[in-house]
Amino acid sequence: MEPIDFRSDTLTRPTPAMRRAMAEAEVGDDVYGEDPTVRRLEATIAERLGFEAAVFTPSGTMANQIAVLLHAPRGAEVLAPEGAHVFEFELGAPALLAGALIRTLPAPGGRPAPEALTQAVHDSPHQAPTTALFLENTHNLAGGTVLPLELKNALLEAAKAAGLSTHLDGARLWNASVATGAPLSELARGFDTAMVSFSKGLGAPVGSVLLVPRALEAEARRYRKILGGGMRQAGVLAAAALVALGDWEAVIAEDHQKAKALADGLAALGYRVDPPPETNMVYLEVEGAAAFCQRLASLGILALPLGARRVRFVTHRDLAPEDVTEALRRLQAL
Repeated sequence: MEPIDFRSDTLTRPTPAMRRAMAEAEVGDDVYGEDPTVRRLEATIAERLGFEAAVFTPSGTMANQIAVLLHAPRGAEVLAPEGAHVFEFELGAPALLAGALIRTLPAPGGRPAPEALTQAVHDSPHQAPTTALFLENTHNLAGGTVLPLELKNALLEAAKAAGLSTHLDGARLWNASVATGAPLSELARGFDTAMVSFSKGLGAPVGSVLLVPRALEAEARRYRKILGGGMRQAGVLAAAALVALGDWEAVIAEDHQKAKALADGLAALGYRVDPPPETNMVYLEVEGAAAFCQRLASLGILALPLGARRVRFVTHRDLAPEDVTEALRRLQAL
């Protein structure tokens, strides 16, 4: 039985066009700033998102941690929505690398309230000073939910009033753009720094970009080198990302359609889908998530247990609409 893999959109493999571009990429030493393909990717993304500069990194986690180093002095704290990737899935790196704390804000649906942000800011000799706000769009653990533009702007205004700098974890900002119809530049406007990833819905094998103002570019590149992110002839990776930028809107839109079809089918079978999918993620509420996923695996369906009662399905470009139909057919056995 051919497995149908819904565990993550990081499972996508480079397309034949990406592989050709990688094989033929013009390269140089990127640590010296001499890789023309990396430079082209960085310039392209900076222009599309409205930033002065961009720094290619091996991963979104590294880009986020460079942002922590830029925004939070040792002993300071960063505020982030509860469930944020920088808090849940980056292995305590802010404490290890920057000597900084992450403190989470209540965020129903991945959306903190501006009032909660204002009230959470520390400005006391008895507490770690709050220096930055990190937001995530889309928010993975909240169900791939989108941060509405109006709320984003209100949060940035509250952060500015409190003297905080701001960073956007936009690993799946592509999904937010397709879901809202808002351009990437509008979703990123107002943030001091931002990150987008190429290795999820876009399907490139490796890489993210940290977007920064020109004044922070040299420092960001220095931190990248410190963290081991100087990749030398990295144009072979950047080339795949450039190909992915050619058709991403259509690819992401189809992923969202597959997620909706999967959610509708699961609901028709009696499963509780919560929340209804906004992008490419479908979360089920079940008893015994790990055991449930083992039963799914016996049917050739791979999904990810997150906690005791939640199971995540993620649609992506390597799954056809027919795979969703087949998965639902197999699920009838449960």
